[in-house]
Amino acid sequence: MRIYTRGGDQGETSLFRGGRVLKSAPRVEACGSLDELNAWLGLIRAELAGASRFEAERSEWDAFLGKIQAWLFQAGAVLAAPDPERAKVEPFPEEPTQELERAIDALDSGLPPLKAFILPGGSRLAAQVHVARTVARRAERAVVALHAEEPVPGPILAFLNRLSDYLFVLARTANVALGSDEIMWRPGP
Repeated sequence: MRIYTRGGDQGETSLFRGGRVLKSAPRVEACGSLDELNAWLGLIRAELAGASRFEAERSEWDAFLGKIQAWLFQAGAVLAAPDPERAKVEPFPEEPTQELERAIDALDSGLPPLKAFILPGGSRLAAQVHVARTVARRAERAVVALHAEEPVPGPILAFLNRLSDYLFVLARTANVALGSDEIMWRPGP
């Protein structure tokens, strides 16, 4: 398989067994947003690899983020195929969303209750997770925009919605694990 094909030089790309579309098409935008999110998760995992301060959590978070990356690839495969059955792409299951919910509940149980809005930041790791959270929200918006034109499987929509919630709680948990203060937003100057 060649890295370059020259097929996209005129602003079009191929869908998975579904013809060619403009690179600005909603389906391509949705897939690209998932890809960007996946890259951010890879950066977070690389950051985790260098964090020796909280060994047990680090390996657990890394393993779960790896699962999330695989789920994002599966969601992207479904979105890249206008006709997933014809393309023989496995449907996106509901279990990833349920696993995210369990992970959110487990992380959240060890956090102090929220009493104010939190500004992204604290530790470097938490700041990176917050960036991934915002990219997850953008990816969700791109998939919802696609859904307005063509149906997107419900489990993908629910998964992306829950993923940003998971990343929010993970960012908070990372700050606690690293002993970094959360930055509370206070209205006014």
